[in-house]
Amino acid sequence: MDDPILTIEEREAINSGRWFSSLSPSLRHDILRCAYVKRFKDGGLIAARGDPPEEWIACARGAVRVSSTSISGKQITLTYVEPGIWFGDVAIFDGDRRTHDAYAHGDTTILCVAKADFRKILAVHTELYEAMLRLHARRIRQLFGLVEDLNTLPLRSRLAKQLVHLVRSYGVPSLSDGSEMRISLQLAQEELAQLLGASRQRVNQELKAMEREDAIRIEPGGLVVRDREALMRIAEADN
Repeated sequence: MDDPILTIEEREAINSGRWFSSLSPSLRHDILRCAYVKRFKDGGLIAARGDPPEEWIACARGAVRVSSTSISGKQITLTYVEPGIWFGDVAIFDGDRRTHDAYAHGDTTILCVAKADFRKILAVHTELYEAMLRLHARRIRQLFGLVEDLNTLPLRSRLAKQLVHLVRSYGVPSLSDGSEMRISLQLAQEELAQLLGASRQRVNQELKAMEREDAIRIEPGGLVVRDREALMRIAEADN
């Protein structure tokens, strides 16, 4: 389902993105001028592995679930792209096909720039080359950090770090207690476990332990963070 206009909230998500907001006003204007909007329902396929790279994409609302398929045919979630984050540029630069599947997680809005327009913007704004280098460098740093955490931190610390990240990106005040934050991104424990490279059973055990410590509350509709500082202490305990 397409809609040519971003809502105020969606436009704010794009404009306030850390990377996008660092660009010059003229570059941001030219990107937005040629961008178009696509809207997807939960589970909608945004891009498939093996597809030719036709679009540069930003998430404006919801989340984009990036996944791969194991040899046994099971889908494995690798990451979630949050509002304000751009992706899909690597395949445009190297000309190779998409390496992963991308699905809408919840009702999701994306902003797209066609490959031809992306190349035209590069030709006009040499600033974009340096900006893309910064973006790729940040991704590499994040990837190295994830690998280091996976090899050096216990699951408890990695889970706490993931919850702190999720509440920063998707936290909304709880209706029952304004001091608590509900994670609006709906993740099944299996999906959370995949992000952490752990089993659902072990993640469930750690979540229950954090609930006993009053750091979080597990509800049928998702997780509520009761004490963010406590989560941060857990995340940093073994650093």
